[in-house]
Amino acid sequence: MRLKFLGGTRQVGRSGVLLAGERTRLLLDYGVMLSREEPGFPIHVKPRDLDAVVLTHAHLDHSGAVPILYIDDGVPLITTDLTFELSELLIEDFIGLSGLYLPYEYIDLLNMRKHLNGTSFNETTKVKDSTVEFKEGGHLPGAGMATIQIDGKRVIYTGDINARKTTLLRGADIELGEVDVLITESTYALQEHEDREKVEKSFVEYARQVVEGDGTLLVPAFAVGRAQEVAMVLYKERFGYDVYMDGMALKTNDILLRNGEYVRDLSLLSKALNWVKRVEGWKDRKRIVKERCVIISPAGMLVGGAAAFYNERVSGNPKNGISFVSYQVRGTPGRQMLESKVALINGKPQKVKAEVRNFDFSSHSGRSEFLEMLKKMKGSPKVFTMHGEEENCIQFAKDIKDKFGLDATAPRAGGEYEL
Repeated sequence: MRLKFLGGTRQVGRSGVLLAGERTRLLLDYGVMLSREEPGFPIHVKPRDLDAVVLTHAHLDHSGAVPILYIDDGVPLITTDLTFELSELLIEDFIGLSGLYLPYEYIDLLNMRKHLNGTSFNETTKVKDSTVEFKEGGHLPGAGMATIQIDGKRVIYTGDINARKTTLLRGADIELGEVDVLITESTYALQEHEDREKVEKSFVEYARQVVEGDGTLLVPAFAVGRAQEVAMVLYKERFGYDVYMDGMALKTNDILLRNGEYVRDLSLLSKALNWVKRVEGWKDRKRIVKERCVIISPAGMLVGGAAAFYNERVSGNPKNGISFVSYQVRGTPGRQMLESKVALINGKPQKVKAEVRNFDFSSHSGRSEFLEMLKKMKGSPKVFTMHGEEENCIQFAKDIKDKFGLDATAPRAGGEYEL
């Protein structure tokens, strides 16, 4: 059995791993890098050299390059039905925003659907002499950890995971059992997360403070999962002011309400989404940006979407606030604003006068959760750390060696390993 890392190594973005057994070749995720105007792609792989694509979840850093594999024909795509539906939504929007830089078109996305082999958690899919099964990942609705039986070995590819339950989701199922190879994300492997309940209450209190001070609070949020979670938190904490939701998050709402088995509390989700006010177009946007209210809008890293428009209007007024509730990749406008309080307005850097705060609504496991997962694991697997800043991946691999005596490596893109 061989592993080749195509991307997502020592960085967050363009995840992709090629797993090749004696008879079966599987591609685990195939994403893009979104930290710049022109997206980055993982190392190329030929569709004819694959037996299936295994997609853990919908975020573009894991799914955004998958349509490349369906330009001519394609191979079976194994993922949960909800992940596919959300991936379609994100990729269609991606084509609209970045089509000039993409090597595929909308017709290739349609061809991708023809090859869907949809599944659910804890269901087994056979690929030649191998099997694929998803355990609940807790990262966003539909996200799963891939468990693969191949060449007599049990391989776990975590994708992105969160073992802590949230208002929106149940936590990841980290009872991994016997493992021969573990490929794990490392986004927050060196950091502990704050207590979630305290974070939520602090966020709601800050929202009240901004609105009661005659300000507008912009909450840039990922359309899939984070926007809905923020709405649920405000609703359950009885936030007494107008809350608006915009952009692709509104389409996501409809999809999640049709797939209630993937969320923790469908009743709470439904009530919260009926409570928030929908933004229907530019007339609404221009009006509400002058109101005392909260605006939840993609994109979560301010790389585009309606949030970019709101940012132009909100960031220049000290009465206003901007609350980041999502991970900010290096090189994105959101990361720049957090680090230097500078916003790109019409392509020019401007000092932000609004108050900027970050709230740890992370959908990734923190250090304690990763260590607990490793303690529960049986066997002496070879471990690969990826999907994290370079220092996180390298140090996490070292920690695994030191604490558990396991052979752990932080691979580089293009790295190949015989197992």
